[in-house]
Amino acid sequence: MNMTIRKADEKDFDKISKLLYQVQKVHSDARPDLFRQGAKKYDDNDLKDILEDGQKEIFVATDEQDSVVGYAFCIIELIDSSIQRKRKTLYIDDLCVDETVRGQHIGMALYDYVLEFAREIGCYNVTLNVWADNKDAVHFYEKIGMHIQKIGMEKILRSADDV
Repeated sequence: MNMTIRKADEKDFDKISKLLYQVQKVHSDARPDLFRQGAKKYDDNDLKDILEDGQKEIFVATDEQDSVVGYAFCIIELIDSSIQRKRKTLYIDDLCVDETVRGQHIGMALYDYVLEFAREIGCYNVTLNVWADNKDAVHFYEKIGMHIQKIGMEKILRSADDV
């Protein structure tokens, strides 16, 4: 597939929205106790706000017809505290490839693009979070050279229906 990666714009919102539903389905299927079925993380107003926010970026991978086949939502984080060294981090808030075209190295191309962007803006590292139940994503991130930075743990105390 001939593919282009670029910054997103408003004409991409419909396809990004469909991909956001795909991501939510992966999460709600794995953890219905935490994630609502049929929801999505961002609406069009949220997407517009992200495009206007100087600390956030949305990159899209497009096919020959300029249709979005994947995206990466990124947040530039400036860390400086009494216990951590000062640094700039690029946090991948969300990375998705359309389920109909997975396996064509689109995720790798998006990730490489994000890495280059992070280098250009002087980031120390690139980070992301992945749910442990999302085995395909964990495998993908390990395959492209990411390593565990920290581990979140939980003990469920009661049914989510009781909350």
